Amino acid sequence: MQKLEVINILKTTLNFSDHSIEKLKKFTNLVLKENQNHNLIAKSTENQIWHRHILDSAQLVKFINFKANSMADLGTGAGFPGLVIEIFNKNKAFHVKLYEKSPVKRRFLITVIKKLSLNAEVLGDVRDEVLESEIIICRAFKKLDQIIQVSREIAKKPHKLMILKGQNAQEEIKNSFQTKKYAYKLENSMTNKDSKIILMEISK
Repeated sequence: MQKLEVINILKTTLNFSDHSIEKLKKFTNLVLKENQNHNLIAKSTENQIWHRHILDSAQLVKFINFKANSMADLGTGAGFPGLVIEIFNKNKAFHVKLYEKSPVKRRFLITVIKKLSLNAEVLGDVRDEVLESEIIICRAFKKLDQIIQVSREIAKKPHKLMILKGQNAQEEIKNSFQTKKYAYKLENSMTNKDSKIILMEISK
């Protein structure tokens, strides 16, 4: 799926504004430029950045309540999915927190936030920080059982967990629920017929 096709989906299916699309274009240019110096995304996915990274991240806007106070993105890397969601966000009171342990990636995220005038905060490793957002999202962060452990041990209040997963989503759920079961939903990914989005409610 090429750039123009993805942009059409972002606008017609996910309701991204023209203004947001322009910011996404600038964001992708910044990622690709920085990727020449540091490995932000896999080199093999550079020519598919709009499909593999932008659209994959953007599809989460369908499930997010932007009336919440804040959202945390664990292991955000180059800002996927957190910055893509912030670029979409129209509520100034909705605060995006990006957790990333790599100093190189944190510096990149801070640069992007300044250049694109985004309402996002960059923090370090989630285990060293306070986590009190109502929504927690992640993509390519850790296995599901580890994500649940992090969210249960560190998050300060009940929250929604939204996780982009590959074809092993169901297997990971089965392995993670051996000691305690959680209410969850599986949604199909827009970018890969085998991938899933896991939606969970975690109560303290």
